[in-house]
Amino acid sequence: MTLLDGKELSAKIKEEVKVEVSALVDEKHITPGLAVILVGSDAASATYVASKAKACKNAGIYSVVHEMPDSITQEELLETIAMMNKNPKLDGILVQLPLPKHIDTTVVLEAIDPLKDVDGFHPYNVGRMVSNLDSFLPATPFGVMRMFQEYGIELSGKNVVVIGSSDIVGKPMASLLTNAKATVTVCNSRTKDLAAHTKAADIVVIAVGVPLMLKGDMLKDGAVVIDVGINRLDTGKLVGDADFEDCKDKCTHITPVPGGVGPMTIAMLLKNTVKAATLREKRESK
Repeated sequence: MTLLDGKELSAKIKEEVKVEVSALVDEKHITPGLAVILVGSDAASATYVASKAKACKNAGIYSVVHEMPDSITQEELLETIAMMNKNPKLDGILVQLPLPKHIDTTVVLEAIDPLKDVDGFHPYNVGRMVSNLDSFLPATPFGVMRMFQEYGIELSGKNVVVIGSSDIVGKPMASLLTNAKATVTVCNSRTKDLAAHTKAADIVVIAVGVPLMLKGDMLKDGAVVIDVGINRLDTGKLVGDADFEDCKDKCTHITPVPGGVGPMTIAMLLKNTVKAATLREKRESK
């Protein structure tokens, strides 16, 4: 069984990004810039945003965190995004989710310039991704695809089950796997006999937010398990959506939690920001 080490791989990618940023600064005189909008005081969101800011600083990316109170109106938030869209120093704009209930998330995400949509959530980028055209990819599925590549896990012709159909992970994951010529089944909370699907799968990607849901007897021998979930038990222990101890002996490859998919998300966000800066340079040099 091979452990898919996202911590080690993300460190490698961050070093790649640092080299790419240095080249942009030295050769093109462009410093990639990322703006993160944080609405409210959710502790988990604040911690995640702080990690993004630290990763940007280490990579040489200019970053700004724009904090707003829970009471902010949707109009005020949209005005801030419009200002950032016009700011030539900002290549990427990211709105930390979830947003307060009085704000329409769809309207907010659609207000971001698609060329600065480093989260890959704008319908423009979603459409291009589904059509297998160049686009900004959502960071978590993007990270999983890089993991497959790094560890030499073949996707073409493989049966893949994606458990979870969220816009952030499940749907884009299924699209990227389909583009890679895998045969993809997407399961959700209404799926009947989930185990019948997973037992036939060469690869299972699970992202549902249910602790220890995937068990070893739901897998065939030699399966690959990608666990996107991260959950905190009452004991304080962090676990995934897959029961790692129960599943590992059935697998050729499996991601740990923590230290698997999680670290990849910020690394791929940095990749997207550098890509946005590179595209800006190409537009400006025309």
